[in-house]
Amino acid sequence: QVKLVESGGGLVQAGGSLRVSCVASERTLRVVGWFRQAPGKEREFIASITWDSAESYALSVKDRFTISRDNVKSTVYLQMNSLKPEDTAVYICALRDGATWDSWGQGVQVTVSS
Repeated sequence: QVKLVESGGGLVQAGGSLRVSCVASERTLRVVGWFRQAPGKEREFIASITWDSAESYALSVKDRFTISRDNVKSTVYLQMNSLKPEDTAVYICALRDGATWDSWGQGVQVTVSS
């Protein structure tokens, strides 16, 4: 099974930017997605990208976040701009098999201070 490892989280002030990365243990052409989960809340879909870089976003992050991928490096990035305190969460990447997200990383903490 492909393993996913996220990195790049941290603490940033509101209005700032941060980029998180997701590295896969092997090359994959599957759809990759980013999700987030805040304390006491349901896991929320953020963005996804196909092997040929077709992007999809949740309305809550559209125009602020950008997903991209480097298939040679087996890495997917999530560039987050204009961050808000409500963006604070654990950010998790996942692989999709058909309609099912079946491989998940451990997640990385992103904290936005006001």
